[in-house]
Amino acid sequence: MSSLDTKHLVEKAVADFQKLVPALVKLKLVAELELRGRGDIQLYRVELTGAGPPKITKDIASDAKVRVSIPRSHFNELVDGGGLRHWREAFESGHARAQGPPQTLKLIEQVVRLQEERDRSKRARGQGRRRPSAA
Repeated sequence: MSSLDTKHLVEKAVADFQKLVPALVKLKLVAELELRGRGDIQLYRVELTGAGPPKITKDIASDAKVRVSIPRSHFNELVDGGGLRHWREAFESGHARAQGPPQTLKLIEQVVRLQEERDRSKRARGQGRRRPSAA
């Protein structure tokens, strides 16, 4: 996969995650994404502007506040079909790691947790409104 394809994959991952957690769209943050492959490490600088599309470049992010590291194969799986729960599980299991100021990481974690709770309550309310099928 070329670096241009990977850049588009990173853009898709960020856009999809922001759709899953709309409260993070306004977040202004520079992050470094480390994709580890077989004997290869690709580094991407991901700048969340808070007002528009993220700026993604294949570069070392010396100004990054948060650093995310994930195996390339796992990243591909998450981008292809991973929901919010899958992303959370990747971090909880250690497949993905994030480093940065604890207050920033806790804020993101809390926003994601609250979004999961909202999603669960929406599903629960939606199930309660179903009509019984006619027999």
